[in-house]
Amino acid sequence: MDWMPHLTVAAIIELKQQFLLVEEQSEGLIVFNQPAGHWDEGETLIEAVIRETLEESAWHFKPEAIVGLYQYTSAWKITYLRICFCGSPLNHDPQRPLDLNISRALWLSRAEIIQLPNLRSPMVLRCIDDYLAGIRYPLSLINQL
Repeated sequence: MDWMPHLTVAAIIELKQQFLLVEEQSEGLIVFNQPAGHWDEGETLIEAVIRETLEESAWHFKPEAIVGLYQYTSAWKITYLRICFCGSPLNHDPQRPLDLNISRALWLSRAEIIQLPNLRSPMVLRCIDDYLAGIRYPLSLINQL
């Protein structure tokens, strides 16, 4: 069996009615996404979203809730299961280098985000809309055994 889903984490971070996004290279294209990435072996899901946010945006992040779980299959037939967290930005480390595929981190309103020509996936806007709709699940939904 060759099929294997990709489990990823993503961070919704809002500050002054703007959301933290990253501009990145994916499959040869420039796309916009939340700080997000793969869950690495040996870490918790919460540790993963904190790490990914820092590596991709240089922002320290405090997860406070889960917005949702999102299943998506890309045009390249890659299936993702995204766990989207929301929380607070703690502080920014502007001297920290970003991951190699990340061009920059930026803050945009929802109105600006829907004008972008190339979101990484439909999950980007769906996570923001669910967050804005007030969908929240407690972090205790995750049971680390």
